[in-house]
Amino acid sequence: MNKLIQTADGSNTLYNESIGENYHSKHGALQESKHVFIDAGLKHAITSFPDEEISILEVGFGTGLNFLMSIAHCTEHQIILKYTGLEAFPLRIEELESTGYNAYVSDAIWNSLIDNYGKALLQAVNLLPDQQLKIVQTYLHRFETTQRFDLIYFDAFSVQHQPEMWTDEIITHTCQFLKPRGIFVTYAITGKLKRALKAVGFTIEKLPGAPGKREMLRATKTF
Repeated sequence: MNKLIQTADGSNTLYNESIGENYHSKHGALQESKHVFIDAGLKHAITSFPDEEISILEVGFGTGLNFLMSIAHCTEHQIILKYTGLEAFPLRIEELESTGYNAYVSDAIWNSLIDNYGKALLQAVNLLPDQQLKIVQTYLHRFETTQRFDLIYFDAFSVQHQPEMWTDEIITHTCQFLKPRGIFVTYAITGKLKRALKAVGFTIEKLPGAPGKREMLRATKTF
């Protein structure tokens, strides 16, 4: 079960009762999404891969907020987006609609997501011209693909509530899906995570965190 929660910036998130944690920061769902994944992730990746197309793998599609912020940015800047979200337990369409995230994107984006959400759980769909979404309903450790991505949004629940998502083995498994010079971005930063990323050939950057967190992590694949 998921319970609707208003966060400090006025945007909503959902509280996952089975995990015991919100999908987004209580200090601001919208702020966190923009700060961590758009400003530190997507905008940075676009400068690294300036070919008017970006491919993103999100670990933890959840409420779809990071996707919505990404497609809005890419649509505004005429960037082709190919977005794959991993989610073992996708929200029901009614839960998605309850978030109120339609307030942050155009009607065209929101209506297309709602209309195609079920289809996206089965196959890649174009929500708008050149804006593609696929949601893979699986556990991360079971996910396999020959596709290689420009950018990974690692937005799993915290290590306190979902430690199995932060093991060295899982980080190694995840990072194989990045292209050379690909970027890994997450809201968290720990010594263990930094060591795991360095061990598989990443350079690490500590960046200022979203409200409520002092620091966050961005890493770049060096080969």
